[in-house]
Amino acid sequence: MLNEQDPFNAYQQISLDARAASANPHEMVRMLLDGLLEELDRTSGYMERKSFEDKGKSINKCLNIVHGLDSMLDMENGGEIAVSLNNLYDYCSRQLVTASVQNSIEELQPVVKVITDVRAGWQNLN
Repeated sequence: MLNEQDPFNAYQQISLDARAASANPHEMVRMLLDGLLEELDRTSGYMERKSFEDKGKSINKCLNIVHGLDSMLDMENGGEIAVSLNNLYDYCSRQLVTASVQNSIEELQPVVKVITDVRAGWQNLN
C-alpha cells in the first residue's frame, strides 16, 4: 500500500514493482540479495538506537527475503549449489533470530558476510 504522505517512498515502490515485474529469475535474485543487504543495514541501525519495534519489523523483512531466496532454489536440478545455498539460507535465518533475541549487531555480521559473498558470486554469473 502506498503512503500518500510520502511521494518519494511511493515513487520508489512503484519503481521497484516495475523492475520486479520485468526481471528474469537471475535479476530477481540479485534484487532480493541487494534488498536484504539494505534491510540488514537498517536492522543494525535500529539495534544501535534500541528501536525494538522497528528492529522486529526489519528482522521480519530480512527473514521473509531469506525465505524467498530459499524458495527460489531448484532443489531437484540445482545439485550441490542448491544444497549449499539452502544450508546458507537456513544458517542466515537462525542467525537473524539469534541477533534479534540478543539485539546484537555483532550477531548480524555473519549474515552480512554470507549474503555479501553470495551476492558477489551471483554477480559473476552474468
